[in-house]
Amino acid sequence: MRVIFAGTPEFAAVALEQVCTAGHEVCLVLTQPDKPGGRGMSLQLSPVKKLAQEYGIAVFQPPSLKDPAAQEKVRSTGADLMLVAAYGLILPQVVLDMPRLGCLNIHASLLPRWRGAAPIQRAILAGDRETGVCIMQMEAGLDTGPVLARLSTPIDLEDTAGSLHDRLAEMGGQLAVEVFTRLPTSAETQPMDGVTYAAKIEKSEARIDWEKSAIELDRHIRAFNPFPGAQTSLAGVGVKVWKALILVESGASAGQVLAVDKAGITVACGAGALCITELQKAGGKRLGAAQFLAGHALRVGDQFDLSAR
Repeated sequence: MRVIFAGTPEFAAVALEQVCTAGHEVCLVLTQPDKPGGRGMSLQLSPVKKLAQEYGIAVFQPPSLKDPAAQEKVRSTGADLMLVAAYGLILPQVVLDMPRLGCLNIHASLLPRWRGAAPIQRAILAGDRETGVCIMQMEAGLDTGPVLARLSTPIDLEDTAGSLHDRLAEMGGQLAVEVFTRLPTSAETQPMDGVTYAAKIEKSEARIDWEKSAIELDRHIRAFNPFPGAQTSLAGVGVKVWKALILVESGASAGQVLAVDKAGITVACGAGALCITELQKAGGKRLGAAQFLAGHALRVGDQFDLSAR
């Protein structure tokens, strides 16, 4: 199969690796333009671009695919297929129609649930017990195209957005390569029942509202790990919470510290409590509770700022 690959972050790089190792000819890689980052704000190569360079694949980084010159570059490849994974740019209909077998997308949810930008985080926040990946035939709508294949996985109680991302990335690449072997093939139209939208994650959402239940806040912490990190504050000092355990009993006002020991920092929630086992002070390192307490005085009765306000 002669393939154009379009993607930008690590999720996409995993799929590109699997397509290459399966022996398909990737004739062009599309990825977003390099962006400044790091302490020196130097231009950063996307994970997909780095991998493409390792394989010696031509890379094209147009700021938009609405430009006729960019469209001609895609057309000139004569590709059988375009595979898209977290590319981040809109593909106009003229581009979708170029490859002989169209454009396929790897989407990290069980469509039609969680169409949109952040399906992994939204699934954890909602308390979904299952998610997965779909290989979808792309069309003009937002993740509305027919599904060629799907693969599911349970969401474990310990799963973070990071662990689920890594598992789904591997699954997505494997499923795409499997679909390649049977193209062209029939696809399943998405039902209208069960459609939900996974809006882009905003940093402001990461703020912990201690008046919510311990169950909700456990999901919150896991959904925002590793980015941007669940955030709270104590006496005006910012703190990120990375890991916590759900406790049933509370009996105190939300946000109040109930217990402090090497096992963790127990904080009352709107219902139940959380025992924080890993956290990070603003400007500091991620630390286990015992290490954190060794350098930061914290007492029973101390109060975390209550909400996202």
